[in-house]
Amino acid sequence: MTLQLTPEKISSARVLVVGDAMLDRYWYGAVDRISPEAPVPVVRVTRQEERMGGAANVAYNIVTLSAQASLLSVVGDDEASHQLEALVASSGIRPYFGRDPQLKTTVKLRVIGRQQQLLRLDFENTPENEVLASQSATFEKLYLQHDAVLFSDYGKGGLAHIVLMIALARAAGKVVVVDPKGSDYARYKNASVITPNRAELEHVIGRWSDEADLRTKAHNLRTSLSLEALLLTRSEEGMTLFDAQGELHVPAVAREVFDVTGAGDTVIATLATMAASGMSLRDAVPIANRAGGIVVGKFGTATVNYSELFAAN
Repeated sequence: MTLQLTPEKISSARVLVVGDAMLDRYWYGAVDRISPEAPVPVVRVTRQEERMGGAANVAYNIVTLSAQASLLSVVGDDEASHQLEALVASSGIRPYFGRDPQLKTTVKLRVIGRQQQLLRLDFENTPENEVLASQSATFEKLYLQHDAVLFSDYGKGGLAHIVLMIALARAAGKVVVVDPKGSDYARYKNASVITPNRAELEHVIGRWSDEADLRTKAHNLRTSLSLEALLLTRSEEGMTLFDAQGELHVPAVAREVFDVTGAGDTVIATLATMAASGMSLRDAVPIANRAGGIVVGKFGTATVNYSELFAAN
């Protein structure tokens, strides 16, 4: 199936990303001494960088693979939101931003010294219901124009109407992929596939004693939520797809792990892109796994392009 997946097929695939977009800021500097005020390193900042984060990074992964991505999100009306929108638009993603003047656009500021992250500062609050309602109206205009809908839930309050959105997309026959958050998975009912990591799934179904126990609990959850599939991402253990046919386990791609930041974004973006291109979930999972293996070898919220992904075969 992979050999039939041409660049042309991917470039015509359209994915609508809905979720919590954020701005990732990196301050790089030299660490030469310890502060006399407290036992902490003094970082002399020499370079600053801004990247798309959260749902925006997911959408960026999609366009990096040469597919088409639209991003529906709620942001503030502040400097960070305009900087984020400029980054999004310049990357080739179509932005559809709802603005709330009372909202502080989520910013994650990472201070880097000696090739290590020394500190992360988060700036955020929660959007108002009125802006979330307008986001739903925009969604109703957009979802029919796309082949797949990807919900990127970071628990920041931007997906208050996800139940209705999933219902509309599924009724129209769209592939619906969800990166979940929190313990209330009932809001993801009827999605095509959800992609929790180990900690996220444990939070919902409890710890499992062995693979047989995991299999039972995962299938029970999948059935209760009427999902086509559940994809468990397992870091160094690879990933396992639970669907009506049973299980499909794909071991991790052996390579040096440099930074796991954003690896989950790459996995779900690749999965949605392959599905939007007409590929089955079972065929898409090994490719998504390969993409995750490539991106952990890069620093920060990174992406994978088409050539890298298929050259890694």
